[in-house]
Amino acid sequence: MKKILLTLLQYVIFLGLGVVIIVYMFNELTTQDKAEMFSSIKSVRIPLLFLILVVGFFSHYFRALRWKLLLEPLRIFPSTINITFAVLIGYITNLVLPRAGEVAKCTVLARYEKVPADKMVGTILAERAFDVLCLGIIIALAFILQGHVLGGFINERLANASSKTKDVLIGILGLIVLIIIAVVIYRKNKGNKVGGFIKNMGHGVRSILHMKKRWEFIGYTFLIWIMYMLQIYIGFKCLPATDHLSMLVAFVVLVFGSFGMILTQGGIGAYPAAVAGILLAYNIDHNVGLAFGWVAWAVQTGIIIILGILSFILLPIYNRNNYAKSPLDTRQDTKPGSAGM
Repeated sequence: MKKILLTLLQYVIFLGLGVVIIVYMFNELTTQDKAEMFSSIKSVRIPLLFLILVVGFFSHYFRALRWKLLLEPLRIFPSTINITFAVLIGYITNLVLPRAGEVAKCTVLARYEKVPADKMVGTILAERAFDVLCLGIIIALAFILQGHVLGGFINERLANASSKTKDVLIGILGLIVLIIIAVVIYRKNKGNKVGGFIKNMGHGVRSILHMKKRWEFIGYTFLIWIMYMLQIYIGFKCLPATDHLSMLVAFVVLVFGSFGMILTQGGIGAYPAAVAGILLAYNIDHNVGLAFGWVAWAVQTGIIIILGILSFILLPIYNRNNYAKSPLDTRQDTKPGSAGM
């Protein structure tokens, strides 16, 4: 019961933060600003949205193939179709309850592949740890490749917020204190769940780097992030005001948009605000940036909803006449050329 209440509280907090951001953002806009934003949204080139849907599917498909590699050492060899459906169901579940998607995809796969769900939990932790590492790498790359733009943008933001310097310093100090507290908690709780979680994240990353098919795993990871970036780049082409922006700008937007996705439930409110903010560095009007942010968020969320619902419908139909194979029989799915759907 306590765990359920904590999950609901987390959901309310993250969703509530998103609603607060939306209300604040719209209150800051003038009537003309809102008119310009909605005008930009109306100018969207609809056919390109379907292309984003295709690219979005492949980002989830490559993630399913990557997870499949992590399950092999556990002697779990699911069919590619079932593991893809499970990943998509996990994503749509996360829209409803934060972090519940990881449990959902393990439960779904366990049911249809007749394998123990608890054995797969460690692979989810390893994936999450590796994704955090990847996000850190792409943040560093963004500042290396676009430092001249981002540096000037950040300095300008700080200059405009000179009256809030004290708040910024307090925020930085607070972050440092949180890091110190985390280190202290870890050192004092090495033997319990908190310390074990932090320790297992490190083990998860190391296990991936030492796995037999690590280069294939890294290759799928690269493809996942490429698909994410392509979605944004194609999104630029959807709006006349942003169709001149390059793939490199899409990379930077991917980085800042990721923070928006993490900040609130499903990125609601925070994602458009983060995207509009960074597009200012590339001389894109704030109202146009908000329009693009909302379109990009709506399309990405729509992809998850559409593919998630289809997975719920098609998964039992597919398995009705294709009973889950035993681990011994499903070895054939891991042979070269059998990864496709």
